[in-house]
Amino acid sequence: MSDTSRRKFLAAAGVGAAASAAALGTAASAEAKPSAKRAKEPVIALVDDHTKGTVRLLVGEREVVVHDRDLATRLLNAAGGQ
Repeated sequence: MSDTSRRKFLAAAGVGAAASAAALGTAASAEAKPSAKRAKEPVIALVDDHTKGTVRLLVGEREVVVHDRDLATRLLNAAGGQ
């Protein structure tokens, strides 16, 4: 690859990365805001099977079951990292 085409490639990749970062920034600004009813104690999330989309939240002495396939998948993806 010549220096010129390598520079063009890197420049285009940089523009693509900047656009992706801008899109992620927009998505981040649309995130949920804490509510007055949020948990005031530690929360443990348990995902048995992401295909069912069931997330069990253990909050103190209580168990709250949430059915959200996207949330279950995002939790498992986050837990899979180093």
